[in-house]
Amino acid sequence: MKIDSHQHYWHFNTADYGWMGENMSVIKRDFLPTDLLPELKSIDFDGSVAVQARQSLEETNWLLQQAEEQIAAFAKHPKAVGVRHVIHDEEDLDFMLRPAFICGVQMLEKYDMAYDILIFPKHLTNTIEFVKQFSNKQTFVIDHIAKPLIKDGIVSPWKEDIAALATFPNVYCKLSGMVTEADWNTWTPENIRPYLDVIMEAFGPERILIGSDWPVCLVAGKYSEVMQVVTDYISTFTEKEQALMLGGNAVKAYKIK
Repeated sequence: MKIDSHQHYWHFNTADYGWMGENMSVIKRDFLPTDLLPELKSIDFDGSVAVQARQSLEETNWLLQQAEEQIAAFAKHPKAVGVRHVIHDEEDLDFMLRPAFICGVQMLEKYDMAYDILIFPKHLTNTIEFVKQFSNKQTFVIDHIAKPLIKDGIVSPWKEDIAALATFPNVYCKLSGMVTEADWNTWTPENIRPYLDVIMEAFGPERILIGSDWPVCLVAGKYSEVMQVVTDYISTFTEKEQALMLGGNAVKAYKIK
């Protein structure tokens, strides 16, 4: 099973999606499962994990409704499999270390749900301390490889912090959201490869997921182009390793049935 581990749906309005700047007009419209299905089929993927694009109970309920209706039939047994918070938008750099926040996330283990960590490189040292508060039974997934400064070609200290975070066996990482951290107009796979090398060395094929970050990725490239960056990169790995990264790890991390 091949799974796009990170994409979004939304009914667009300026109030809920204020993070979309003037240069993001291409995604300022509704995006629904029926829009994604042709993209999945174009690269022979079987399904996807829909991730919240705003922080509201209303969106969670709406996403679950989409799953229950099995729109486009790209998930046989859909359910809520994880939670995330847009940590990188919090003014308090130490937000994720607040006792109340940690306590809230600790509840997820009871429900056997994953927690997606959405951060910038500056949050990585705190993320290491955050993960230390949990048992290895709690699964964490780093979104967008922690958004390194690809446009500026900066690797350190992101590289070293990623390596330290990867020492926790319950932490996975998504190869997603990279083109939007590069120059939207001039990026090439070569710009992104050094960052893929870092993640591969740190997490290995057993804890890496592939995700498109569709439709946000459309500001920098077509769905197929974005996904091909990673599929080309992993093409030299064994079939077993490719299968893990293309879907097996997503099934394991999110306990998809």
